[in-house]
Amino acid sequence: MPAAGTARPGGHLDPPGPTHQVFPVDGRSLRTVSGLFVTGVTVISTGDGEQGDGTTVNSFTSVSLDPPLILFCIHRDSRLRGELSRTGRFAVNLLARRHEQLATTFAGRQVPASERVFSGRSRRGVPVLGESLAYMDCDIRAEYPGGDHVIVLGEVAELGVHRQRQEPLTFFEGSFGRLEEELRAAYARWDG
Repeated sequence: MPAAGTARPGGHLDPPGPTHQVFPVDGRSLRTVSGLFVTGVTVISTGDGEQGDGTTVNSFTSVSLDPPLILFCIHRDSRLRGELSRTGRFAVNLLARRHEQLATTFAGRQVPASERVFSGRSRRGVPVLGESLAYMDCDIRAEYPGGDHVIVLGEVAELGVHRQRQEPLTFFEGSFGRLEEELRAAYARWDG
């Protein structure tokens, strides 16, 4: 099977032929195409005292090692926005494969108090999921508008690892799960 283009002398590639499908740029198509990018799944948690809340997020990434910065995106109308603004800090809880139900629970518009299963707190008092793979306790450094979402930039103040050598929870094509061998074999592998 040839690669995306045909090699010419000098190592240049001709553009690929019309073997791809073109979609209109609208919300549904963007969601479909973006869904082809495999992401991990997190629960962003915040709160103080006895209260805590969280929401499921897969738009999370590391930004900088020095200073230690991360970011995530949250819907501008998210139920967690007010609490994030009030506390000014949050934890990113990295979920394991077995936490699919937990991710589904926190993805809802309302999470009953009985479903908020924060089993611990960071040393700074942010609620964390004790069964998660790991957590990052962060201070909000900036928020940026991002269309119907807000981009939250956080500085990591504390790291904790709960579980090692467990499969992470992934999100692909609108579903939680793992990439089975059959699916992996269907896609070309690229070097570099």
